[in-house]
Amino acid sequence: MVKIAVVPGSFDPITNGHLDIINRGATVFGQVNVVVLNNSSKNPLFSVEERMELIKEATSHLSNVKVDTYSGLLMDYAESVHASAIIRGLRAVSDFEYEMQITSMNRVLNDEIETFFIMTKNQYSFLSSSIVKEVAKYGGKIEELVPPQVEAALRQKFQK
Repeated sequence: MVKIAVVPGSFDPITNGHLDIINRGATVFGQVNVVVLNNSSKNPLFSVEERMELIKEATSHLSNVKVDTYSGLLMDYAESVHASAIIRGLRAVSDFEYEMQITSMNRVLNDEIETFFIMTKNQYSFLSSSIVKEVAKYGGKIEELVPPQVEAALRQKFQK
């Protein structure tokens, strides 16, 4: 049986830091479902459909990565796809505190699905979608931060 892992996030937009975590997770698990969660507390720049398409393009070289969306609880989604693991990327100690709270709650919801933390590579430790959007908004250099298709999509969004 294929071990399925879920990489959740808002991915608004996907960055090279996200891709680092997805790529590394894809080497460990038989299938990785990247799931775009609809976070009601965020005001996204890209629609869910746009984010999914950008992720599909950025991960097209990975045959064991599937892109999906879900608007409910992460653990409900993980159960529905028979996942055995959640993969979360960590950039700094501050991420760990937040992720520990989420993981503890997820264990209450389903203690059979494990959470695996992957430390991002040092070159991405500062990187967030918010920072990328802010730099792109003012025409700054982002080609080392995001895949080419994401750079193009950001440039197009901020030309309007």
